[in-house]
Amino acid sequence: MALTTSLAGRVRNTSLPKSHALLPLLEAVVNAIQAIDARFGDDTESGRLRITIHRSPQGTLDFSQTGPGRAALKPIVGFTVEDNGVGFTPENMTSFETLDSDHKADMGCRGVGRLLWLKAFDRVTIRSAYEDEAERLDGRQFRFSVQGEVELDPEAELPTEVGAAVSLDGFKKPYQQSALKSVEAIAREVFEHCIWYFLRPGGAPDIIVADDDEAVSLNSLLHDFVYDDLQRTSIDVKGERFDMVSLRLKSSPRNHAPRLYWCAANRVVLEENLTSKVPGLYGRLKDSDSSPFTYVCYLSSDFLDSHVRADRTAFDISEQVPGTPLIEDVSMDDIREGALKEVERILAGPLSAAREEGKARVHEFVSNRAPRYRPVLSRLEPLGVTVDPSIKDQELELLLHSNLQKLEASALAEGHAVLGQASSAPPEGYDDRLARYLNTVTDINQSDLAAYVSRRRAILDVLHRLIEVDDQGRYSREDAIHSLLMPMRTDSNEVGTDASNLWIIDERLAFHDYLASDKTLKSMPITGSDSTREPDLLASRLVGSPVLAADGATLPLPSIVVIEVKRPMRNDASEDKDPIQQCLEYVKRVRAGGVKTALGRPIPPTHEAPAFCYVLADLTKTMVDRCEYTSLRPTHDGMGYFGFNEPHKAYIEVVSFDRLVKAATERNRAFFDKLGLPSS
Repeated sequence: MALTTSLAGRVRNTSLPKSHALLPLLEAVVNAIQAIDARFGDDTESGRLRITIHRSPQGTLDFSQTGPGRAALKPIVGFTVEDNGVGFTPENMTSFETLDSDHKADMGCRGVGRLLWLKAFDRVTIRSAYEDEAERLDGRQFRFSVQGEVELDPEAELPTEVGAAVSLDGFKKPYQQSALKSVEAIAREVFEHCIWYFLRPGGAPDIIVADDDEAVSLNSLLHDFVYDDLQRTSIDVKGERFDMVSLRLKSSPRNHAPRLYWCAANRVVLEENLTSKVPGLYGRLKDSDSSPFTYVCYLSSDFLDSHVRADRTAFDISEQVPGTPLIEDVSMDDIREGALKEVERILAGPLSAAREEGKARVHEFVSNRAPRYRPVLSRLEPLGVTVDPSIKDQELELLLHSNLQKLEASALAEGHAVLGQASSAPPEGYDDRLARYLNTVTDINQSDLAAYVSRRRAILDVLHRLIEVDDQGRYSREDAIHSLLMPMRTDSNEVGTDASNLWIIDERLAFHDYLASDKTLKSMPITGSDSTREPDLLASRLVGSPVLAADGATLPLPSIVVIEVKRPMRNDASEDKDPIQQCLEYVKRVRAGGVKTALGRPIPPTHEAPAFCYVLADLTKTMVDRCEYTSLRPTHDGMGYFGFNEPHKAYIEVVSFDRLVKAATERNRAFFDKLGLPSS
């Protein structure tokens, strides 16, 4: 009993991703090239192939491919592929009417190209002329569709020359919207898909892609984009031979990523970006003459021909074979690994130069912008950290940080392993292993310290900019400086210790029991006050307890620190707006309240707790008047005032912003110099 095949069912079950919207056209082009080969053999110069793009005469314009000075493109509704090949001979026609024909199986053809036509187009019209056995001109015209299948048109006017014209009409919307639009882009797609034919001895026939206004020759693309081909090589992967054709393409903004093309049946099936998959292979390379080029490779083999899927969009080859079976199958990973090793060998010279440029880029970045990585740089390079010389600072920072984390994780695991052996009899070589581990930890700790110092330098740079006048002649508001010192409306129970930068004022402020920023006295757990007044910054520290363990559990008397921040160059200090008096009032209110530790434990009442008041303000005339009124003494450099207020038992310091930045920079100068950071 004969089986019946449903064309509609076969088309429905044929896969065509929208990302391969032009694959039906490419199949028609390959068929036309094969027809030309069948007629002219090695005389490819006699072959002609023209691809005409048909656009809708009306309808919505497509602006996706346009730019300044370019007209909008109308939607594509179809294509016509014309060739002067052998034509639809009776043998070819019989093959066309046979699904899954093996007529051209030796060329890698699966007889599914015409199914892809109907997947993306409503109908196909074919007109062809051929020479019969008596060398007389004969021909046929027919339509091909899901509904009518093959419909001959016996009354059609036949071509006067041998060849064929395949018209793909009714481009279905999902594929139409996903397909490339411009003549140039479509020409490049056809060129890259069929480049195998251009690389073979004798080359490809003359191929033109055109619409009403523009035409592109694929042969000119070969000259415009290809410098030359490198040596043709082959690799062996588990007994299977794979041929590699390597090209140096002329670099352009559109053509800079190195690529590996997986080919089958003289067609490109997969395109893989090789960026960073070989150390030093990032975008463009330079040859011995320093001319930039992009590397591409075409990989082919009988193995790939026999394992390509029917729709030619992928291979029936596993990415990685799990386990170790008795007979190891070839996986995509196996093939890729072999190909990348060969690429590294072929490009040894340019890759070496690119790696040196990348290494210089890393050292320049670390030296000038990220000194925290300097202590561990020699340990990161052996991990295979290579970069594109044109990488942006932000991306390079992320890469180095990621690899530093890997180094830290490796050191942590090594530490557990090494120290776990300390309790038993140490094995041979233990001392050397322990020394290597401790050296790694030392470098990592130095990196952490470098990061901390670099952060301080950056914070001082920001503060310096905040106190300067802007382009409009205005100074920053005090809340900008306030937030830099510590986020506003928060306290130390809500933010971590790294959130504040009070070290700018006094290093001792880093060690506190409680710290509040722009919060009312009533909301602070340490005061017990009902006041709704808001000091800019208020801190307490337990006197006599170790500064690194001041968790509020012990109960010696606290010290009180109050900080007031004024807008740069503000000149409105008066008796009613006296920041010095405001600080002293806050101290008095805290002392008068039921003072508690940050953990809520009561502290015995006292009026003797040492208090420190800092006012950050420029020394305008009104501010100097308030300092003199409070009997403060000028500092030796004339950039601030200080003194002790006996009635309030408080040390008072008024610091100008210039003195604040200068003093903080001087305190950190030794660290900056050690890292090579500028002090100013």
